Amino acid sequence: MFVPIARLLATHWLSLTALAVTLYFARNYFRKGLNKYPGPFLAAVTNWWRFYFAYKRRPEREFQRLHDRHGDIVRIGPNMLSFSDPEALKTIYALNNGFVKSRFYHVHQPMVQGKRLESVFTATNEAYHAQLRRCVANAFSMTQVLPYEARVDKTSRVFLEETERTQANTGRALDFTFWLQLFAFDVVTEIAFSKTPGFVKKGGDVEGILAALEKWFRYVAKVGQIPALDILLYKNPVWTWLHHAGWTDNTHSFARWSKARIDERRRAIEAGKAPDEEATVQSGDLLTQFLKIKEARPDFFTDARIEAAASSITVAGSDTTAISLAAVFYNLLKNPSTYQKLNEELEDAAQRGIVPKSPAEIVPWGATQQLPYLDACIKEGFRIHAAIAFNLERVVPPQGATICGEFIPGGTVVGCNAWVIHKRREIFGDDVDTYRPERWFIDPQKNRADEEARINKMSSTLFHFGAGARSCLGRYISLLEMYKIIPSFLRNFDIHLVNPDAELKLRNAWFIKPLNFDVTITSKTATVNDTATQGVPAAPTVLSQ
Repeated sequence: MFVPIARLLATHWLSLTALAVTLYFARNYFRKGLNKYPGPFLAAVTNWWRFYFAYKRRPEREFQRLHDRHGDIVRIGPNMLSFSDPEALKTIYALNNGFVKSRFYHVHQPMVQGKRLESVFTATNEAYHAQLRRCVANAFSMTQVLPYEARVDKTSRVFLEETERTQANTGRALDFTFWLQLFAFDVVTEIAFSKTPGFVKKGGDVEGILAALEKWFRYVAKVGQIPALDILLYKNPVWTWLHHAGWTDNTHSFARWSKARIDERRRAIEAGKAPDEEATVQSGDLLTQFLKIKEARPDFFTDARIEAAASSITVAGSDTTAISLAAVFYNLLKNPSTYQKLNEELEDAAQRGIVPKSPAEIVPWGATQQLPYLDACIKEGFRIHAAIAFNLERVVPPQGATICGEFIPGGTVVGCNAWVIHKRREIFGDDVDTYRPERWFIDPQKNRADEEARINKMSSTLFHFGAGARSCLGRYISLLEMYKIIPSFLRNFDIHLVNPDAELKLRNAWFIKPLNFDVTITSKTATVNDTATQGVPAAPTVLSQ
């Protein structure tokens, strides 16, 4: 019996292979009846189509093109649909709707000591996520975040001083995105651990952390399109076994640095000492909050979950904030009238006593809430350049769901992309490709109620922090940093594009980062650090990663 079969396979192996491949592609194409939705043919039969565009590092442009061509629903995978209608946000990301995160987020889970590090961001089990989020959500509420303002001020002063000392008035090009990333990472680690790696003072990477993060996000962006590859390439059981045997270490450097800070804190507590020159019990940080949660919930909030929470906020909180800061600064510089208008608002606020008279003082959070043009500039930065430029994937519940009037079968992966959603002309106006903060103000020539409704609609459509129960947990920390450092920086420095006519180059590796945002900086005042530059040679230009 087996001999004839073996002969048949040997004789017709090529034809049989072609038949198997054809049947596989046909099964994918007609899967769940999704073939009725438009999209590229290759996307309908294989996920390698998405892998290719992730590898090319500008998938958001392809999604925009596809939605412009095909409409609000586009098939971008054998089992995946992309939605561009803002109404889809209300269904896909609504609270308690049964939609769960896809396996794409499994790829985002780093390995620490041979185990997956599952955080609020990467958890796909909704019951587990809800319990974990309930534990930590209060630590990230605006009420809890505001006491961290002193920590933001502390790191901001160092940033301004180092900018004055090493970058101002040199005439050399500065990779501003990278410089802002050094600042953002120092701030979030100061808030998390009362200690920073010292990126700003060094003017570059420390312990290879940023290089590892860059490599990590390039990996997850591509491999996340075909999550099964992750089991072969990174979470390979053989490698995990080798780690447990002590032959390898698959712990990521950023997780290793966070774990070291947590271990330092534990030793300090055991010794009865504060972990820093500031008394943590008085000034507080996120790790203090997490340790308190562990005392209240030792059965659930284990040491591993403390490490996951601390690592995830430092990883996500640095890149997203730096990119958002770069987006605001870049678009201000590309639009000189907005740059001038914001500076005029800051000067007027200083004269009226809203912000401190001295530029050396960091602008307080409370004062920023009285700077409407600053608020509009930041919102418009979020709109025109969201930090995440991939679809935020969710899985339709088993019973299926109706999205934008279409019944979508259970198990289908669906999602929206901020770079597509933020270009809806009926929401944001016909000039969606233009950075125009004025769109966030009421037009006095129009009906006030209509204008208020228009602005509320824009605000509810912004998708840069996600939506629903899975919206970014650290968004208030990011907002605190941005609303303070932008006016503080502009009060002390003038910024100039090195190549004002050059097109901005972007790299989309989950986070979409400007690559050629090169500037020169001149000082407006010496009061930031009067003695910083006396007899101190300028440091070399900050290089990109």
